[in-house]
Amino acid sequence: MTPPHHTSDLLAAPGVRHAFFGRRGGVSSGIYATLNAGPGSRDDASAVAENRARIAGALGVAPTHLLSLHQIHSARAVRVDGPWTGSRPEADALVTTTPGLALSALSADCAPLLLVDAEAGVIGAAHAGWKGALGGVIEACVAAMAQAGAEASRIRAAIGPCIHQPSYEVGPDFRDAFANDDAMVARFFQPGAGDRLHFDLPGYCLDRLARAGVTQTEALPLDTYADAASFHSHRRHVHLKIDDYGRNCAAIALVA
Repeated sequence: MTPPHHTSDLLAAPGVRHAFFGRRGGVSSGIYATLNAGPGSRDDASAVAENRARIAGALGVAPTHLLSLHQIHSARAVRVDGPWTGSRPEADALVTTTPGLALSALSADCAPLLLVDAEAGVIGAAHAGWKGALGGVIEACVAAMAQAGAEASRIRAAIGPCIHQPSYEVGPDFRDAFANDDAMVARFFQPGAGDRLHFDLPGYCLDRLARAGVTQTEALPLDTYADAASFHSHRRHVHLKIDDYGRNCAAIALVA
């Protein structure tokens, strides 16, 4: 069974498959229903394994070849050439030139980015919450792709389902964290009630891609917080006082 998913026309290329999966089409139950791709959640491990096998199948790779990181909101990117032989690396971006591997970014409000230079045969996936984006994970992913033979001017990048500005209410202290970034960062904040602000995470990630020289980009208009039927959302569960959450999966693969 192939779970429902979204794609980006921008990433379409011979020899490349990708998909942005939400919470439908899996076997998990309860708060994780139904497609939870997160091995770091407290969901039943066998259910997560089946969900991930379905995702891998949709991309045409073996379940062992769907690679996910131990994400830590860092600016670390790693290049991979095969399945993990031990524990998952602690990092937030993956790059490969190896066919048959699916690189994934797991998220539940953070921005998942999929990137490809089809001419060079280089793909990447990045997990960018506000902290990772501010810290440079997007630029680190682009740099790792360049080291593998890609050129920023040829890279195409799509941002999948994530929390969007109307749903992303923050306080002044959040904005202050960006004080040392470009002065124009203020354009990613809109005033809300009182001292509240609304942050444009996908817009900020698009800006960081542009700064890295990647201009063929798009952000899918899919808000994880606002669409409870389709996507997992950490923030929504926090507001509902639910102590864990499922993970959406964005994945990209080179296929022979």
